[in-house]
Parts: sequence; C-alpha cells; structure tokens
Amino acid sequence: MRNRSERATAMQDGSARVNAASTLKTAIVHHWLVTTRGAEKVFAVLANLFPQADLFTLVCHEPRMRPLLGERPIRTSLLQFLPRAETWYPYYLPFYPMATERLNLSGYSLVISSDAATVKGVRTDPGALHICYCHTPMRYVWSGYESYRRAAGALGRLVYPTVAARLRRWDFRAAQSVTHFIANSHNVAQRIRRYYARDSIVVYPPVDTDYFHPDSAQAPGEFFLAVSSHVPYKRLDLAIEAFNRNGKPLVVIGDGRERRRLERNALANIRFLGSQPAAVVRQAMQTCRALVFPGEEDFGMVMAEAQACGRPIVAFARGGALEVVSDGVSGILFEKQTADSLCDALTLCEKMRFDSLAMRASALRFNVKRFRREFLEFVERAVESTFSPKRACVDHPTSEGRA
Repeated sequence: MRNRSERATAMQDGSARVNAASTLKTAIVHHWLVTTRGAEKVFAVLANLFPQADLFTLVCHEPRMRPLLGERPIRTSLLQFLPRAETWYPYYLPFYPMATERLNLSGYSLVISSDAATVKGVRTDPGALHICYCHTPMRYVWSGYESYRRAAGALGRLVYPTVAARLRRWDFRAAQSVTHFIANSHNVAQRIRRYYARDSIVVYPPVDTDYFHPDSAQAPGEFFLAVSSHVPYKRLDLAIEAFNRNGKPLVVIGDGRERRRLERNALANIRFLGSQPAAVVRQAMQTCRALVFPGEEDFGMVMAEAQACGRPIVAFARGGALEVVSDGVSGILFEKQTADSLCDALTLCEKMRFDSLAMRASALRFNVKRFRREFLEFVERAVESTFSPKRACVDHPTSEGRA
C-alpha cells in the first residue's frame, strides 16, 4: 500500500483522473523480479500507479523486491518451483512460454505487462485491454541473438538456434495479442515495428532525478565508473580491454554470470565492487570522472541517472545512448565498438570540460512525474475507447512516439 506522500504525488501528477481504470480489475505482469535494475524500477512505479492491481511475475526473489514493492503479494509462475530458479532462471528460457501462458489472469479487464521477455504473451479474457510497456523485444532471440549464442558454450551453441527459432515464432504470435504497445524509447519502437510489425507510442522510463542529484560537497574523482549487470550484450569485456590498455582507474558496480571471467581478465587498475546499495551507486555517480557505457542498450536508465548526478557519459553511439546523451554536451559518443574507439573517447573526455547543470537539465527530461502523466494519459484514452460505449476508437498509437 502506498504511503500518504505517494498518494499525494499520484494526485498531483494526474493519476486521480484515471477514474475508469481505477474501477477495473487490473493485473500488472513483469518478466522476472530477481534484481533491481531499470526495468524493475519501472515496474515499481507502475505498481504504485495502480495500487488496486494484482502483481504477477515468472520468478521472484522476494527479499530483494520488498524495498521496491513493500508487502504487496506477488504471484509467480511454475518456474518459481524449479531448482534455484532465482539464479538459474536464464537457463530455463525454453520453458518461458509455457510458464507465461499458465499464469492465471482470468477475470482481469485491464492487463499491463512490463516486458523484455515473454510476459506479453499472457492469456487474457476476450475483450480485456492489454497494454504492454516494452523494454525491448526478447533480446535472446531478436536483437541480441548472436551475442547470446556465442556466450552459450559449445553444447549451448548447438541447440540454441533451434530453441531461438521456436521462441521467435511464439513471441511474434504473442505480440499480436497485445492491444497497445508502449516503447521505452524510439530505439525500441523501431524494434517493435521490425520484429512484431506493430506500432507503438514512446514513453521514456521514469528516472528518479530527485534521488540522483549532484553533490557539491564532493569533488569529482579521477576514476571512471561502469554500473551494469555482467551479461554479454552489456560489453563490459570491451571496457576491461580498454582500461587494461590505458591504465586508467575503473570501478565496476554490478554482478552477473560473466563476473568471474571479467575479473580474471582485468588488471589491478580495475576494481569490481559487485552489487551495491543505491546510496553507494549514487555516491559513485556523483564522484566519478565519467560513466562508461560500452554496450548497445534499449534505453539505458543508468546513463540518465549519472547525468542527473551531473556527470558525463562515454557511450557507444547506438541504441538508447543516442536519445540520452548529447555528444559533446552531456558526454562523448564513440562510433566503433572497439577498444581503440573507446580509448580515444576516454582521452577526449578527460580533455573536455562539461557543465554539470546542463547535464542534469538533460536528465530532467526523464523524471518520474513526466512518466506518470504520459503513461496514465495513454491508459485513460485506451480504457475509454475499449469500455466506453460513447467512443468507437482510441487514437491509434504510432511509432513516432513522444520526444
């Protein structure tokens, strides 16, 4: 249950206007709740926007989620009962469709899925309104297929093409059952069009620009910072290679199945801190020379959080970075995903002076209040068009989205 300040915020940002939605039996579904990364932060905001909604996910690590979601019940799928599901869930990928389809969402008139995997494919009642907030089409089988196949090991590489082909067919069919798509960036809207042949509207994810802010009492240090899960598409291996070569100090926050390999390859100038509380992450962002982002991301909330702290970004010039980072103003974009290109960008970053106020102003485009307003406005229109006899259709969302 939200506290009084959260309810007051909801009233101020317009959620009180969604009277029709608040009367509907509502379910919110997220792919998995085992970490507290960007997608989970979005889910937490959605859960607060719809306090009457029931929450669903494939797998949940409850102790880790309680700081985000409080004591609200979270209903899980059959994957929860498989061995070590909270850590081995990526290896259960072939079972995701079956687990998704067996989530019991009968009786819900409004279903909101927060998805980067399969939960867009939940079975809903005929006539139910299903809005999918898409973080990306399932990366394993679409945009990130090659990187995941290479990382699968010798045996995995043999079976991965067959598994991925079957999942692609299922995922495409599942996407056709969604009533409306909302993309987290123009980058993802293009993927939704390419892979699913569906239009979408863009609503950027909510960045907590009140929590992430500059600290004038602390001078920026000499170290560079990477905050990331340790999975193949994040390309931390590229950051390790570049900092091994230039000898500059790099601090890495995060964890994942690639951590041991990355640590083995790293020299003494690179420190791995593992997963850290939000306060430690914020302090590191406030005092780093710059945040390093070598992968191609869907949006990249961590980049916007670092900008909100008044620090520049050194990022690969693809994907969400093109929407978050203004080259030469709030960071440096490098064109080639190579150690040489990243090293050149790091050297240029050290030579430049960045305006912390301008960087923070850039991040304020993505604040939480703006997300609440835009998301709720779309839900209100969709609910009215679906359930009101006075209106025949909702304005059809397009891939143009919102700036």
